[in-house]
Amino acid sequence: MSIEFIGYIGGHHASEIHPRSGPTLQPDYVETVARAHEDAGFDRALVAFHSNSPDSTLIAAHAASVTKKLQFLIAHRPGFAQPTLAARQFTTLDVFNGGRTAVHIITGGDDRELRADGSHIGKDERYARTDEYLSVVRQEWTSEQPFDFEGTYYQVEGAHSTVKSPQQPHIPLYFGGSSAAAIAVAGKHADVYALWGETYEQVRETVTQVRAEAAKHGRTIRFSLSLRPILAETEALAWARADSILQQATELAEKNGFVRREPPNEGSRRLLAAAAQGSRLDKRLWTGIAGLLGAQGNSTSLVGTAEQVAEALLDYYDLGITTFLIRGFDPLNDAIDYGKRLIPLTRQLIAEREQAQQVA
Repeated sequence: MSIEFIGYIGGHHASEIHPRSGPTLQPDYVETVARAHEDAGFDRALVAFHSNSPDSTLIAAHAASVTKKLQFLIAHRPGFAQPTLAARQFTTLDVFNGGRTAVHIITGGDDRELRADGSHIGKDERYARTDEYLSVVRQEWTSEQPFDFEGTYYQVEGAHSTVKSPQQPHIPLYFGGSSAAAIAVAGKHADVYALWGETYEQVRETVTQVRAEAAKHGRTIRFSLSLRPILAETEALAWARADSILQQATELAEKNGFVRREPPNEGSRRLLAAAAQGSRLDKRLWTGIAGLLGAQGNSTSLVGTAEQVAEALLDYYDLGITTFLIRGFDPLNDAIDYGKRLIPLTRQLIAEREQAQQVA
């Protein structure tokens, strides 16, 4: 099948409408969510990275130990470990879990958060560092002989990894970032470029830009879209559920003393630009939570019945999207529900579309 579904594994049960209860990292919860995603038919699950969160690689390693087929997308921020070391760590994990590792590169757009981990350089310079970082990582993964690298941020001599991934030619690299500097680096290094849930027009524009950058390096690239589907038995009930989610999120934000601030990254600004056009866009894109909370990450939704949302995903597929990263506002129960209703239906519709194209 030419499409991929990615879910989300958090360290504890929480979302915009569910306050965390208990420790930040709860092993039993990680195990439950990982098994639920595997049973639901997800291909992968994302493990996020923040400057105050548990280590994403170790969470993925634990989740892999309680699953057999589920693959993992490990969010990773370049610049806080030497690229040769990080490359060997990911390859070692990939050998242990049987080739179920992918890495999601997030350079980071929030200067304040990055300073918490000791990074004080500006955004364009961070992407220049990421460019060098990924050049070294790729060589560490693939080179059969020791190599040298001389850059502004990294200099290595005689680098060589004796451990190699069972995936060839190397572990897949996903990449996030919407600025011009980010897109330039993505075109050079990414296997999959990740967008948040934007309008059809915005997605079409970005896909065109990233493909053009990749073509400069003689490369092709795949695309991922992140969304928060809201499903119900009827369209009216789905929109009522969206309204309820917005009310709950508003109440929780007020209780926590949330103050919306100007977003520091281009991706969030793009989502807010969409939200400024209205809360309901295209066929069923909903921007309510993005508008409320300042588009902090994956926060736009497709709202409707499973059939309606699957048809909207098919529209994005026609624009070049082949990976869908979906997670709900009720993380565990929504993942189970997606596996029952949304994932198999979307796979069926896309298979039918591909078959029709082959016949034509």
